[in-house]
Amino acid sequence: MTFTQFPMEREVVLSAGDTKVGVMPDICLVSHFQVGNWQVLYRASETGNIKRWGMPLMIPNFSRLKQGIFQEKGTMLPIHGFGRTMPWKVLQQDAASITIQLTNNEQTYAQYPYEFAFTSQIVAGEGTLTYTLTMENRSNEVMPIAPGFHPYFAVAQKDKTDITIEGLPNIDPRTIQWATQPPDQPNSFPHSVTVHMPHEGDLTIAEQPVEERYSLSTMQVWSEPSTAPDHDFVCFEPVVTSEDGLNRPADRLNIAPRSSHRLILQLSARPYES
Repeated sequence: MTFTQFPMEREVVLSAGDTKVGVMPDICLVSHFQVGNWQVLYRASETGNIKRWGMPLMIPNFSRLKQGIFQEKGTMLPIHGFGRTMPWKVLQQDAASITIQLTNNEQTYAQYPYEFAFTSQIVAGEGTLTYTLTMENRSNEVMPIAPGFHPYFAVAQKDKTDITIEGLPNIDPRTIQWATQPPDQPNSFPHSVTVHMPHEGDLTIAEQPVEERYSLSTMQVWSEPSTAPDHDFVCFEPVVTSEDGLNRPADRLNIAPRSSHRLILQLSARPYES
């Protein structure tokens, strides 16, 4: 539909060569990633549902907490955290990059009682989208956190069984009942996964080490059945840890007082030659 065509009025467009990246900075949403004619990230053209779109950041928690409770503080946190519903501000912007930030406020403090600054830098390169997330703990106590990314990759329902994947041996698209029983499962993330998208190209989802350290240990694979509107996507979600991970001290990140933690995710897309 025309109302979801790229770029929309609220989208900032970053570019490098034949690569275009769209960002909706107010909600920290990478809304578009295109290399040549290949639109890599899905846009919910049927419903316009912004929650089924692009690559949102899930912070401070991925997925659901048991009964919605953050046990450390006895507070309630929504599914996928509050980062995608809070107003972020732009710190820097040029033709190929944008840096945005969310800091704590009264609303966040009621759910997640820490002083923090979350900073997202999104950079368009030749065939790449590089996302650097810096989580700064401005509190005087350890700040638990378990964020993740939720990219929706565009693929037609009829083509999902023809996807091939390098790096996720437990996922075989040929054996999945995509129309009726799509996957929703966590897998070990070996820091780099390559997905061969039928008719489109090769997509690599990779975490780059920071000071020889990796932060994203899990990849959740998920899609919707064909009865759901806007189902022509598959999500390969690189996350710190699986559902309820914020409540598992050994699995989450624990940022020391007055310090920060940085992670880098890169998407690389190479279209097939037509």
